[in-house]
Amino acid sequence: MITKLQEKRFTYICPAKQIQMFKKVITACILSFYTVFSAQQVRPSKSSEIYRELKTLKHLPKVLYLAAHPDDENTGLLSWLINDKNVETGYLSLTRGDGGQNLLGTEQGAALGLIRTHELLEARKLDGAQQFFTRAIDFGFSKNTTDTFKQWDENSIIADVVWVIRKFRPDVIICRFPPTAAAGHGQHAASAVVAEKAFKLAGDKTAFPNQLKYVNVWQPKRVLWNTFRFGAVNTTAENQLKVTVGQYDAQLGMGYGELAGLSRSLHKSQGAGTQSVAGIKTEYFSHVAGESAKTTLFDGLTKTWTSQGNADIDQSLDKIISTFNFNEPDQSLPALLALRKKVVMLKDSDLKKDKIKSLDNIILSCAGFMGEVVTNQAEAVAGENHNFRLNLISRTANSVVLENVKWLSQSENFNRKLSKDSLITIQHDIQIPTDTALTEPYWLAKPAVNAATFSVPNDTLVGLPEAGSPLNVLLDLKIGLEKFQVKLPLSFKKLDPVRGDVVEALRIVPALELKFTQPLYLVKENEDLHLSLNFKVNSNKQFNNGKVNLLYNGERLGGGDLKSINGKDFTLEYVIPKTQLASIKSNQLQLDANFIADGITYNKKQVLIQYPHLPSLQYFTPATVAVMKGDIQSKAKKVGYLQGAGDFIPEFLRIAGIQVDVLKDEDFYGNLNESAGNGSQNKLSQYDAIVLGVRANNTEKKLGRWMPFLWSYVKAGGNLLMQYNTNQDTTVNQLGMYNFNIANKRVTEENAEVKFLNPNHKLLNFPNKITEDDFKSWVQERGAYFPAQWDVAYEPLFEMHDTNEEPLQGSTLYAKYGKGNFIYSPLAFFRQLPAGNVGAARLFLNFLSAQKN
Repeated sequence: MITKLQEKRFTYICPAKQIQMFKKVITACILSFYTVFSAQQVRPSKSSEIYRELKTLKHLPKVLYLAAHPDDENTGLLSWLINDKNVETGYLSLTRGDGGQNLLGTEQGAALGLIRTHELLEARKLDGAQQFFTRAIDFGFSKNTTDTFKQWDENSIIADVVWVIRKFRPDVIICRFPPTAAAGHGQHAASAVVAEKAFKLAGDKTAFPNQLKYVNVWQPKRVLWNTFRFGAVNTTAENQLKVTVGQYDAQLGMGYGELAGLSRSLHKSQGAGTQSVAGIKTEYFSHVAGESAKTTLFDGLTKTWTSQGNADIDQSLDKIISTFNFNEPDQSLPALLALRKKVVMLKDSDLKKDKIKSLDNIILSCAGFMGEVVTNQAEAVAGENHNFRLNLISRTANSVVLENVKWLSQSENFNRKLSKDSLITIQHDIQIPTDTALTEPYWLAKPAVNAATFSVPNDTLVGLPEAGSPLNVLLDLKIGLEKFQVKLPLSFKKLDPVRGDVVEALRIVPALELKFTQPLYLVKENEDLHLSLNFKVNSNKQFNNGKVNLLYNGERLGGGDLKSINGKDFTLEYVIPKTQLASIKSNQLQLDANFIADGITYNKKQVLIQYPHLPSLQYFTPATVAVMKGDIQSKAKKVGYLQGAGDFIPEFLRIAGIQVDVLKDEDFYGNLNESAGNGSQNKLSQYDAIVLGVRANNTEKKLGRWMPFLWSYVKAGGNLLMQYNTNQDTTVNQLGMYNFNIANKRVTEENAEVKFLNPNHKLLNFPNKITEDDFKSWVQERGAYFPAQWDVAYEPLFEMHDTNEEPLQGSTLYAKYGKGNFIYSPLAFFRQLPAGNVGAARLFLNFLSAQKN
């Protein structure tokens, strides 16, 4: 909304052009049948990409690849389908990968799912596929479909897959996995189950009839399973349908296998770096449902423009493709505009809508059109005014006319021709509407339905990787005699000294945010709880006569009054008396904070995720904090930590009052007395314990040099705790002083019974007495990658197992070595401690205190 009329400045950034001033003309804008483009910027594709898009426009069949998680997709096959066969292809990942592990940082759960969503989108930019999701949450590893569908609502997930099929309208569906144990993961197998069921229901108008208000039924031709060789598991056979992929593409300058390696390597949070393999290879396919295919994936699909009764469209496309000029793509504009008139006349409304969208993107690219609406601020508050720059340029001598600009709610006529290769900058003040929602992923805007299903505020959003921006400037363009509408989201633009121009979505934030200064607190019995609450002020508005509330289950435990806030960030200290805490029986609390002023409640904290390979990602959670309450003892005072994949444990230890030093190369070699050979040992001996972070053997390439020093530290009386590792990309082969073999053994049921093999063991009794109660309220899993075999020098402490499976004793191994202790524990402390689990904290602190006993 614009509060007053202002002048705007047109800046033509090219020689011999003058700055011209125009007065605002505010008019009503009635939208007609235009195509709407949506992206952070509208930028032209490269000529090679335009050429590929033209060939794809000629092909009507579509393929939907379907699996369970980010990185499950066969990027080599996707790259081949899109770039060699020129077939529009999408990847439907049932989940966003929320339950996995993170090699980049401490993010887990929803935050990790958001990271992996955008890693998939970055991968799709390379291989050219579209990306879809369902509402399913990745709740962690499951061992079969029975376990999976205890968590997932099968009918709900099938409905989402049916919706994507009806909306995308694929002719061929390809599953990555079978519905059997060969899938290797219960969610993998479940993806095959829902794919086949959805295939059979998508064309049935009695199935999920509410969807038919927005989409029509659609029946794909077939479902195939893309069989595989994964390690020792080989599901391929010579009697299966075979397709040769990986061919060299001169326009890409690489083969499709090489492109696939680049695409898959963008799954950085999973450490999924993949070789770019040159040369052809064979992909195998097994029939699942529908009409079988004997020679190609597209057997029996005769869908062409000509077969649809539109031979003139086929002929026009053939001519445009054959005469396409890579150096001057705008020469194709007259023919493309003529083709557009033919496509607009199609009777099939779904086909028309689909192809007009593709064709209009091609037309804008051929015109070399770029558009963006940017400001210098990354964040804004609803109701505020900000200055924006509308940057426009066209690189064609053909007529591109800016007819009208709609600045959110008000329109302005221009009827201005864009001169070739001349950048126009229009400055304009825009008020962010007062009812604008906070910027966050649509699937995180409301609390999840349950631990396995996201809540989506609008069913039509299902399937989308992200929702479009609600804040857009709309351009009405005319190219030739055809009209187009271009949607430009309000964006933030900056010059980064390393990355250059960075353009990201403008992030809408609350006027005031609350955040506890620690992610969790520990308070012992008969102690007051001291809390610090940070107030981040994002607006210049006045907050008068406000009140801070600290709540537990809706009951006020503390807080205070604030007469006014002056626009600066600040932190306040609060104390919850031990007498109030004593009345709370639980030892795991969640406290909520809010601030109420002028009848408005502020209770949000921002979660901002920033990595170089991704745009800035934001969502909001309630201003809460976990509190561990009770008898939590530690005798360790100083700990050395070897970082692995990002985890929260060093921060937890500092909160527990332990000094934590993150060890580096110089800590092993810096004071080494070569003649005595004991300098490093003496330096390490200052630590009550040394802890190896999760997957340290997978991420720390210097570990092989450090291990002898760590063993010497233990032998001299040190205490070494090693957390879980995998067998993927290992640095050293032998992790312990005595050998043990890591296997893909795990206990996924977080409430699985735990048997104490030696209840009197010192690790279970000092300084905290560990009982079965300490294994209550764990989250997601007990642990993963348990050793399957170990030297007799090791003593296992626990036995546990999932339902109907063999007992496992590899969750914690203890060995005495020299004067010291070595502990290998793949229990999921990295999940339990951020969740505020008191029992896990007590057990972990016992491990650190072993040498004090």
